[in-house]
Amino acid sequence: MKISPTAIISPDAQLEEGVEIGPYSIIGADVKIGKNTIIGPHTVIDKYTQIGEGCNIYHFCSIGAPPQDLKFGGEKTSVIIGNFNTIREYVSIHRGTSADIGMTIIGNNNLLMAYVHIAHNCILGSNIIISNSTGLAGHVHVEDQAIIGPLSGVHQFCRIGAHCMIGGASAVVKDVPPYTLAQGNHAKLFGLNIIGLKRRNFAEKNIKAITDAYRIIFRSSLLLDAAIKKVEGEVEALPEVLNFIKFIKESERGICR
Repeated sequence: MKISPTAIISPDAQLEEGVEIGPYSIIGADVKIGKNTIIGPHTVIDKYTQIGEGCNIYHFCSIGAPPQDLKFGGEKTSVIIGNFNTIREYVSIHRGTSADIGMTIIGNNNLLMAYVHIAHNCILGSNIIISNSTGLAGHVHVEDQAIIGPLSGVHQFCRIGAHCMIGGASAVVKDVPPYTLAQGNHAKLFGLNIIGLKRRNFAEKNIKAITDAYRIIFRSSLLLDAAIKKVEGEVEALPEVLNFIKFIKESERGICR
């Protein structure tokens, strides 16, 4: 391990092989850091935080601080971060409240650019990109391979579907279905993320099925329930189509239209 002599490490912290801690960083009690993870200078990793292997956390980050929720009473909640994440300068990730899961969870291979804020009880999947100065409010769920543009804000309890892309400076106040493009204040749908799907090697057959489902639900004059029934009856039940319909059916905040 390479630990700067100016770093402050709690005796209760667990650091695995190959961990690096930069100058003036603080590692709190009950923190676990996986092997070969690098913590830059002037970073604070607060108590009850678990970080996986091969992460690169840049300087002036704050991870595991208490949530910005007036109902929080100091309960033992946590932050769980997976493997091979890149967390750039000034990112803040707050631990959960006692509500629902009681933790904030981040998967693997994500890129959180500078000044991103991840609030309490958020759940992020893997291979996600969140661009500079974007904030996720509490209880936001972001699925795999999503991309969120810079200077955007996501309202609490919203869901961001897999493989979707949200344009910069957007205000997301409703759920964004998987495979779609959304942008604006408030964010609206602008079709499917066709380029992203092709780059991720989705078959043409699957892309066409998603396109047909999108057209029926969002471009026809049918009410939502009737449109979903039409998709179920007319579009081949490929996994992507089933996922698309399931996401919409399970929405509690409503869907961007």
